[in-house]
Amino acid sequence: MGAGHDHGHTHGPPAGTATAAYRGRLRVALSITLGVMVVEIIGGVVADSLALVADAAHMATDALGLGMALLAIHFGSLPPSDRRTFGLARAEILAALANCLLLLGVGGYVLYEAIQRFVTPVGTEGGLTIVFGSIGLVANMVSLSLLMRGQKDSLNVRGAFLEVAADALGSVAVLISAAVILTTGWQPADPIASLVIGLMIVPRTWKLLRETLDVLLEAAPKDVDIADVRAHILALDGVEDVHDLHAWTITSGMPVLSAHVVVRSDVLNAIGHEKMLHELQGCLGDHFDVEHCTFQLEPVGHAEHEARLCH
Repeated sequence: MGAGHDHGHTHGPPAGTATAAYRGRLRVALSITLGVMVVEIIGGVVADSLALVADAAHMATDALGLGMALLAIHFGSLPPSDRRTFGLARAEILAALANCLLLLGVGGYVLYEAIQRFVTPVGTEGGLTIVFGSIGLVANMVSLSLLMRGQKDSLNVRGAFLEVAADALGSVAVLISAAVILTTGWQPADPIASLVIGLMIVPRTWKLLRETLDVLLEAAPKDVDIADVRAHILALDGVEDVHDLHAWTITSGMPVLSAHVVVRSDVLNAIGHEKMLHELQGCLGDHFDVEHCTFQLEPVGHAEHEARLCH
């Protein structure tokens, strides 16, 4: 016999998926990103600065990533159906994965172009680069402040946040290289700044990619220790065993858990199934951040008769 229980706690933003609460902030960040991208493209062409063009190209992927994040929110907020019982909530994770691939592509492009600049040097106008780089940095800081809170709750928002953070660091690198060129005339500072931008993108993207793949591969949530969960369940009076214990994440802010719990018949007869389920619910609800739990209560020996597909 099975029963599903919500803890009654609020995990993450109250409305829809974890990302949905930040829809407005993502829209503002997208508008800022598009505006600065245009400005930096113009500045890169006028000042002949690869660092500015690289930063603008990165911003273009940021804009695409933010757009995908907003699109994923729309699909992720659709109600569940008989065919898709969790709705399309995982669309947000797919958007985060797409952001990772975009970031890796941009990082590779920037590194390639920077190496080409060493082979074929190009003169860069330091003064203009400083002006356009400063505009980009200010805009990135505004976007970062909008996404700072959301990146703790949602992988999708975190992907957008990391993209903007890489842009902000890129803007700093652009400003430093432009200052070096302006004061010393040393032109290699521009491709060096481009290399720095590319190298900054990869480690953060790799970390996000690992977290995203963990969700897609249905790994246990990082803040849920399965051994600890098992120990808490086994500590309840009358519980003899627990098997088929699974915990995974549907999307950011939506961890779920299921388990087959073997309970002594005398305990079930004495307290009833409903009370046993409430005790299990309270046990996990007090110690673990799990959005939804499903328990199947079994008498001792029942597991031996379960179909092979149930294991």
